Amino acid sequence: MTASARIVRLRDQLKAWALNDAFPLWWTVGADREKGGFFEKVALDGTPVEAPRRARVQPRQIYSYAAAGALGWEGPWREALAHGLEFYLARYRRADGFFRTLVASDGSPLDDKVDLYDQAFGLFGLAMASQALPEREDLPRIAVELRGALQATLKHPVAGFEESVPRTLPLLSNPHMHLFEASLAWIEAGGDAGWRAMADEIAELALAKFIDPASGGLREYYDGDWNAAPGVAGRIVEPGHQFEWAWLLLRWSQLSGRADARAAALRMIEIGKGPGVDPARGVAIFALLDDMSVHDDVARLWAQTEWIKAGVLAAQVTGDDAWLEVAADGAEALLKYFDVAVPGLWRDKLQADGTFVDEPAPASSFYHIVCAILELDRVVSARS
Repeated sequence: MTASARIVRLRDQLKAWALNDAFPLWWTVGADREKGGFFEKVALDGTPVEAPRRARVQPRQIYSYAAAGALGWEGPWREALAHGLEFYLARYRRADGFFRTLVASDGSPLDDKVDLYDQAFGLFGLAMASQALPEREDLPRIAVELRGALQATLKHPVAGFEESVPRTLPLLSNPHMHLFEASLAWIEAGGDAGWRAMADEIAELALAKFIDPASGGLREYYDGDWNAAPGVAGRIVEPGHQFEWAWLLLRWSQLSGRADARAAALRMIEIGKGPGVDPARGVAIFALLDDMSVHDDVARLWAQTEWIKAGVLAAQVTGDDAWLEVAADGAEALLKYFDVAVPGLWRDKLQADGTFVDEPAPASSFYHIVCAILELDRVVSARS
């Protein structure tokens, strides 16, 4: 089977799973019709799990149902999207424009802390909602207010953002990745020039500081001056994040015309699909060290989704169908996680011995899966 035929087959299989199983289940079971918002987890028997609700999960579900419309789901995606937005904006938004970290299932505040990662997902979810619901003129305004709060309160003196005020260390690349993702989404949504400025700044920070010039791998943890953190922490390279950053930098390279960003992205995909994949299980593992030795061999679901996104976009950007095989390998890896009794749910952690951790399906994974299917469908459709 050719790479092109293989990727079309896998696209069709994943898209059918989303439209027929996942979107209906996470709306009928995964949404809390009584108290609002979305549950954090659904047990593998198909029943929701009650737990406090993190700020990072609600905008992921908002994103997922905005994407459901884009993928052609004929179910009530607008209703699901409005349901998520209502709970999120009413229960998490603080008077200063930031979003609190945690609320109880009834929406009452449990942790008012400002976490940079949570703000990034707020911006991202609002961007996708704004694209899906252009009549919601409040969404761009709320996002710009949050961006302003970040710049006024958490701006790092060199580039990027602090984790908190007062400062906490280490500084992290991961929240910046999602701020980068949100900025690119707002550019696509027709946002103001501030989004391009934020995207450019984060891309430059990644190229100058996050990516190790020796290995080409992007690291996770830094000191206060954006140098690699001391000890093992400063050596950690996550294969899933190599794919995810590569996907973002490839998109930015198309905006900026920067060949160095494209080259860095393709190198990161090589790391992700090379030492980052366990050949015995056929999955991307959680963490390497900067010498490309294995640091953590648990294989999380989300890393497989980023593998797909990076591969299909690399194929589109380079015109080389060999990258389609990379994406197809990622799709085959992802499908292993869907082997459950209730269609539309998933496993999250595949252990070194080939067994999955027995636990409920986390809602936080849905955004990763949906984003991969949306990107896969976009690229495959553009080829036909």
